[in-house]
Amino acid sequence: MRRAIGQSLRIDVAPHAVSVQRAGGWRLPGRAAAAPETLASQQIAPSAEHPFDAIANALRAVLGELNVAGWPVSFVLADELTRMWRVTPPAGAARMADLEAAAALRFQSLYGEPPSAWQIAADWDAVQPFFAAAVPRPLLAELSVVAQDCKLSIVAIEPRFVSAWNRSRRGLKPGAWFGHVHDGLLTVAATEADGGNLRAVRSLPIPQGGDQAWLTQTLQREALLLDMEAPSLLQVNGDAPAAWTQPSGSAAHIACRVLEGRAA
Repeated sequence: MRRAIGQSLRIDVAPHAVSVQRAGGWRLPGRAAAAPETLASQQIAPSAEHPFDAIANALRAVLGELNVAGWPVSFVLADELTRMWRVTPPAGAARMADLEAAAALRFQSLYGEPPSAWQIAADWDAVQPFFAAAVPRPLLAELSVVAQDCKLSIVAIEPRFVSAWNRSRRGLKPGAWFGHVHDGLLTVAATEADGGNLRAVRSLPIPQGGDQAWLTQTLQREALLLDMEAPSLLQVNGDAPAAWTQPSGSAAHIACRVLEGRAA
């Protein structure tokens, strides 16, 4: 398959399916980038014993139908395959090893398992709290082998929420929180009013019939738990329910707007 200047592959990886998209390419100055084009997808038969083998086999099957040797590729991992948490740096932290130890200890206390089987990355900061993310090492190994077998060049491997946040954060308005909707899950980023720094990330299942009233109550509850002011606006990307963005006629409802040009 011919690759235009600036084009790359984006491969979305979830426990139940994988999809290959073509992204990027030439665009006129001032024009928004085109949405990624789905080239192929593959469902995955669940495998409790070998889940990452099942993912790798699905990737080989779907990539085998495409002539993409030599393409750069970014893997975007479903949030259920990853971990994300907030780390408070220890007092007097002066070395990277201090920050890594704090992140590992926090990981173990939150998830009840040793972090040795996970690859941890973070916006390391010795002064203020920072967020860390982790990906299973066996999954990373499988993705590397698949990329090598298919002659792809890995550019990035990141959680779906991190990918969405990095693409969307510059479009957030003051006082707004960010939401990413995918597979019936709302992942909310609570942001500080001054500067938009992340305060917390929450993943919340969207109930059947979850309307604007549910959204408002949920965001208000999360703000109360975090000892923060409720947001004046939620800006979302992904498959947000249409009811969230309908004019409500009630000042009590938290407004919701879709971020233009920000695909899931």
